[in-house]
Amino acid sequence: MLKNLLEKKEKKVEYIELIYDLIFVYVVGRNNLLLHDFADGFVALPAFFAYVMTTLAVIQIWNYTTYYINIYGRHSLREHVFLFINMFLLYFIGESTRSDWQRFHTQYHVAWALILVNIGLQYLIELHSHKAEGQGGKHMIRMAAILLTEAAIVALDIPVYQKTGTVWLSLAAILFGMAAMLFLGRRSNTGAVDFPHLSERAMLYIVFTFGEMIIGIASYFEGAFSWRNTYFALMAFLIVVGLFLSYGVFYDHIVDREKETNGLGYMLLHIFIIFSMNNITNGLEFMREEEIRVLPKVLFLIGSFILFFAFLFVLGGRYAKTRCERYKRLCLWAALPCAVYAALMMLLRNNMLINIALTVVFVFTVFKVLYRYGRKLETSIQ
Repeated sequence: MLKNLLEKKEKKVEYIELIYDLIFVYVVGRNNLLLHDFADGFVALPAFFAYVMTTLAVIQIWNYTTYYINIYGRHSLREHVFLFINMFLLYFIGESTRSDWQRFHTQYHVAWALILVNIGLQYLIELHSHKAEGQGGKHMIRMAAILLTEAAIVALDIPVYQKTGTVWLSLAAILFGMAAMLFLGRRSNTGAVDFPHLSERAMLYIVFTFGEMIIGIASYFEGAFSWRNTYFALMAFLIVVGLFLSYGVFYDHIVDREKETNGLGYMLLHIFIIFSMNNITNGLEFMREEEIRVLPKVLFLIGSFILFFAFLFVLGGRYAKTRCERYKRLCLWAALPCAVYAALMMLLRNNMLINIALTVVFVFTVFKVLYRYGRKLETSIQ
């Protein structure tokens, strides 16, 4: 099978994959609503914890599905049926994601566990068609074992929550999935993955997440016209543009889309990139919320931006077109505006008009550093 996989043509992104992504846009929007449950000047702690877990869980589900389709997907009838079943189950997850999420804990976890079982079963069905294969068969068994074990942990959280009121097993399930995939990535061969398709799928999900960000900043245009609202809207829009261009530099100029890799690390990094983008969307909405205390608001925004760029640079360090001896120097050059940005944001935290302008300058400063590096990288390769 490995030889056939290496010789096959690049997999193209199909319409059904894009439709599948749109379901996640809906669910992510539901996740973001959890951060609008305020208490003591910031997001209520239970709501914030639920937001973190649900966001990571949903992105992880997307990763699992995309990874399976990338390696074994043939766009068959069976595959489409399984995909539509998961799309339907995701509606239950989205509907269960609300401020009173405790009432919908069982519904959420049943749907979550069934989605994981669904993907795991696809690996087992695929295994039946490749009984004679060695390494490829082992990979399918390992992936199925990871998915079904995580599903069991998720299902076990239902009675545990009913008896104790704690949801630590939900977090344990997510962390188990991440750790297992990271461990598997170190043992898997690099030939089975169609990395151009995988990187394109990740890019398209990033684009959809930017779409959610654009919808989020639309709140600046609500109400009667005012110069203050227009100013915030313009600054927020420029921030989104700067972030989008920064990711675009990585995708178009830095990431080696022909790289031989198992792709698991690439997908894992995108979990945190997308998570940070969701945080940025909410952080931008928080800037005008007077009921949120200034210090947690600013810290949340600073942390979200630094998380986004940190994982982008890790992405570039591992998946660049060529190893550049000056990459560490580039990281230091990018760390400098991060430090200055954090210091100025804290110093001027009581003036949101200045803070959002500082954020624009910071984002485009890092973008300029990235753009210059990307151009030099392409020039050196040519």
